[in-house]
Amino acid sequence: MAIGSLKRTHYCGDVRADDIDKEVVLFGWVQNWRDHGGVIFIDLKDREGIVQIVFDPSVDEKIHQEASKLRSQYCIGVKGKVRHRPEGTVNPNLKTGEVEVVVEKLEVFSECENLPFPVEEYVHVNEEVRLKYRYLDLRKPHMQRNLIMRSKAAFAARNYLHSQGFIEIETPILTKSTPEGARDFLVPSRLSPGRFYALPQSPQLFKQLLMVSGYDKYYQITKCFRDEDLRADRQPEFTQIDLEMSFVEEDDVIEVTEGILASIFKEVAGIDINPPFKRISYQEAMDRFGSDKPDMRFGLELKKLTDIVENTNFKVFRDVVEKGGIVYGLNAKGCIDFTRKEIDDLTKLVSIYGAKGLAWIKVKANYELQSPIVKFFSKEEIDGILKRLDAEPGDLLFFMADTPKVVYDSLGALRLEIGRKLNLTNGDEFNFVWVVDFPLFEWNEDENRWEAMHHPFTSPKPEDLEYLESDPARVKARAYDITLNGVEIGGGSIRIHRSDVQKRMFKALGISDEEAQVKFGFLIEALKYGAPPHGGLALGFDRIMTLILKEKSIRDVIAFPKTQKGVCMLTDAPSEVDEKQLNELSIRVRKPKKD
Repeated sequence: MAIGSLKRTHYCGDVRADDIDKEVVLFGWVQNWRDHGGVIFIDLKDREGIVQIVFDPSVDEKIHQEASKLRSQYCIGVKGKVRHRPEGTVNPNLKTGEVEVVVEKLEVFSECENLPFPVEEYVHVNEEVRLKYRYLDLRKPHMQRNLIMRSKAAFAARNYLHSQGFIEIETPILTKSTPEGARDFLVPSRLSPGRFYALPQSPQLFKQLLMVSGYDKYYQITKCFRDEDLRADRQPEFTQIDLEMSFVEEDDVIEVTEGILASIFKEVAGIDINPPFKRISYQEAMDRFGSDKPDMRFGLELKKLTDIVENTNFKVFRDVVEKGGIVYGLNAKGCIDFTRKEIDDLTKLVSIYGAKGLAWIKVKANYELQSPIVKFFSKEEIDGILKRLDAEPGDLLFFMADTPKVVYDSLGALRLEIGRKLNLTNGDEFNFVWVVDFPLFEWNEDENRWEAMHHPFTSPKPEDLEYLESDPARVKARAYDITLNGVEIGGGSIRIHRSDVQKRMFKALGISDEEAQVKFGFLIEALKYGAPPHGGLALGFDRIMTLILKEKSIRDVIAFPKTQKGVCMLTDAPSEVDEKQLNELSIRVRKPKKD
């Protein structure tokens, strides 16, 4: 790269002892400025790192005077000679710590006004301010590291998939609204007034059509869009590594996915993750961990107690069992010293998931039990509970009785919180788990109907096909999710490739033939023309990078993210548009009603 008479020879972070006595040209930003008895030292920084540059008046008085005017984050170019740092000034913490560059020529490309915050690695800055001035935040070394590593990860994924014969194909961003999950982002059409495009929640339908078209190994690293309530690990626009394959079964897709992940981890972190990964059924995951994305780096597993307490005198438990509910327990090993306030805080936590309370028993010395509920149980029931939970003196036992959903969600969250409080997870461990054998359907209490647990194009297991209409709860899906340290990082399935089965699936979901034709007619039609068996998966690229780089927020691995309210602090999007644009789109804005 060249500007005027200066042509860059090195990145700042790449200057080494091998370059001593060589003339180099560097471009970058002033990170630190120091005047030591007339000699000016500056840390010059670019994306590859920092190198110390020296302005010595004995070398060039005029350039030294120009350097005295430099300040933090000025963008400059320098030409000079590399030399050893003087004895006693070597910095072993820097890649360039053995050398410095004595400047012979300086060019100031642009000055920098007073900064809204110091562009330093360890200075705490409010996140909204960081996002407002994201172009400054992205100059920080760890943010530059994150985006460079993200680039390497994308390259590793592409390289692996190309080696496996996959073809990269782009699918449309402006598409049809087919709401079957999160809300779509809608885009009005000027040329078709009153009609709308939707931004894709995923390339799902298009990649299935590509299988019908004969492109038997497709992939793309693509943007997806969902208008949903945001959390720390969600963004309204996010990136997927999306793939689809023809003439495959579950093991084929799983093997390719493990290969992608192994390539990414090796390239980005230098870690061998050694597939194949563990597999666990959905039901086992829920029974043991209360979650379909289990963190299996630590124990504290849930235990079913329904059979032990179904006839108990403790009315709370007995009533739940009589109504078809379940009773589970969790042994917080060694937590007998939890205070009443800590237990109350945990009770508040589980209430978020619909729990009406949290029962507990402390196991003291000589198996003396402390709890307001002990008196309601027989000795046989107590002995059964203690044995089932492997209880020992010093343990704190928690109990939950409710519907399966409330019990699993509550105790699953409780388990994670206790694991966090006790520091039971190893931050350097990467624990991959496949969750398989999902139900095809889940019951929506609010709408009083069955809905697809994954999406309506997921194939049922062949042996369960006969129960699709008669007993939906019995039908298992050919679906699989990949989790890492308790976070879902991807999911997929073998798809329905026969139009008659797809129609039956829509019928089981309460979607009429007319509605199916309006929403998915093009897919149903395509499946009539020699559709091959096919399946695929999508990996959440942002989440994977967050975990590899050990960041707390997904926003720290995305160049220009939104806040949890979906706002871009940098550009102030979403924003109002002028009346002329609305008129061109035949749109009138109705102001929201006040509460």
